[in-house]
Amino acid sequence: MILITGGAGYIGSHCTLDFIRNGYECAVFDNLSEGHKEALQTENFYNGDLSNIENIRNAFKKYPIKGVIHFAASCYVGVSVTDPQEYYYNNVVNTLNLLKVMLENNVKNIVFSSSCATYGNPVYTPIDESHPQAPINPYGKTKLMIENVLQDYDRAYGLKYMALRYFNAAGADSKANIGESHSPETHLIPLVLQTALGKRKSIKIFGNDYETPDGTCIRDYIHVNDLSKAHRLAFESLQNNAKSNFYNLGTGKGNSVKEIIETSEKITGKSINKKFEERREGDPPILVASNLKAKNELNWEPDFTEISDIIETAWQWEKNRRY
Repeated sequence: MILITGGAGYIGSHCTLDFIRNGYECAVFDNLSEGHKEALQTENFYNGDLSNIENIRNAFKKYPIKGVIHFAASCYVGVSVTDPQEYYYNNVVNTLNLLKVMLENNVKNIVFSSSCATYGNPVYTPIDESHPQAPINPYGKTKLMIENVLQDYDRAYGLKYMALRYFNAAGADSKANIGESHSPETHLIPLVLQTALGKRKSIKIFGNDYETPDGTCIRDYIHVNDLSKAHRLAFESLQNNAKSNFYNLGTGKGNSVKEIIETSEKITGKSINKKFEERREGDPPILVASNLKAKNELNWEPDFTEISDIIETAWQWEKNRRY
């Protein structure tokens, strides 16, 4: 059985679904602070907190865990700057608790949800795995810390890991009625679609004077189902005795903020009110992944390569969302 921490969250719930669709038994460990009970894809649910090591031990006693997919973490960059203590405890200390219990139970395979935030401001694009890792906020620093911890645990204890550094997760599963639901919502595509539905008065565009074709920031949007598939392939690679490794997950293509809004207007058939704001500190002009390593070594291929297809799935979710 696979233990999925944070499996009631956005990416975690989609990943659980992918594993189950491919014949795996899964259990979810989540404290529901950010996740949603409605998003759970398995009845094997342990409502616990990684800060409580006895909760983790009890979950490992309850379920025959053979591997872990670790999503549970705080993920708001801005909050990590204003409240770094929460991030260092939740993302670092709590992960150490999880790893401790894994070792106690001789569970030696983990797929870790990392981030392109470990790279910081890009020196070049597209960003490959050889790019320097120099995070510029506590969120990115916590992810890099755990990558370093995993390297040490591999060397000392033989704990094998795959660290997946993803770019901008987007979209929703068209058949399962699960999707992106954060509070507060900070991601561009759901904010744009909520504006189209009249739930928000306008969408803010932070900066229109970047050195990009239309002056707005460019990001690499990767469909959540493609992310989920990559986690499964990474886990299967570990099961087949692959060495620990790390991979970027993105489409390898970028779309600007204006492109996202214009595409959303076409899909929704609605005019979306835009409001230009000053640039946000720390926003690089372009963040695009090189995904060649994941393609070549994990035999991973994203199914959603057009931004219109990604936004369409997000729109279907947003119109009919149930949580």
